[in-house]
Amino acid sequence: MGDVTAGVVLSGGRSSRMGTPKAALEWHGSTLLHRTAALLARTVDGPVLVVASPGQELPALPAGVEVVEDPVEGVGPMQGIATGLTALRDRAGTAFVCSTDMPFLHPAFVGAVLRAAEPGVDVALPFARGFRQPLAAAYRTGLADLITSLIAQGRSRPGMLYEHCTVARLDDADLLADPAVARLDPDLDSVLNVNEPDDYTAARARPPADVVVQCFGALAGGGRRGQRTVAAATLGAAAQALGLELDRHVVAALNGDRITREPLLPLVAGDSVAFLSADAGG
Repeated sequence: MGDVTAGVVLSGGRSSRMGTPKAALEWHGSTLLHRTAALLARTVDGPVLVVASPGQELPALPAGVEVVEDPVEGVGPMQGIATGLTALRDRAGTAFVCSTDMPFLHPAFVGAVLRAAEPGVDVALPFARGFRQPLAAAYRTGLADLITSLIAQGRSRPGMLYEHCTVARLDDADLLADPAVARLDPDLDSVLNVNEPDDYTAARARPPADVVVQCFGALAGGGRRGQRTVAAATLGAAAQALGLELDRHVVAALNGDRITREPLLPLVAGDSVAFLSADAGG
């Protein structure tokens, strides 16, 4: 259990500056919440939880992602972190905690932060792009009781937690020392969030990441032979770029190992997708 990593997505913010719930904002055929939760699910080896505010209506979530509800509304992100860590502490040792509005979050970044939470470290905390990033950080699940106690004392800001535990501070250079982060997220766009309508519009206008795709077997006919690069935010979009449909006849292997036909599976820079005929035993 101590080596198991989990994911927590906080979806219960008020979205006051956005003017509409950020969790449900459209993102290349999906939603911001669906993409963030699905990206964590393909990155960590344990459970992924979405922490919702009391009575919050959520958009559709990826299969297997769990929802836990904050017992109290309006306390801030520390309450959400405590709720998530409490639900995970018997199932994972460390959790990557993030907000719902991080459309460029990359698995390489998540993995680097989780690895920094080595034995003896309670929180791996990025100081990326000039700001502390408490909602793009890794927390030991055993911190749940401490955070709950601090909240009860009215000490509900993240900085108040860091005074009581061992924190590994990760600046830009530390993060970019990881070869995968340097290659796939060189500008540390993982920590960019969308707080206002203009932020969302600018982020949504960015082209999707380039991914490498290839068809095998019977699917390689019709001009589809050989590797090519396509811009695709999801597995379904990558299939569509090749004129394929992810039905019962087609499956995909993501990065050589994960077999899936989930059209909304998020794709990121560095991904490669092999499409195979399920009828041929692929």
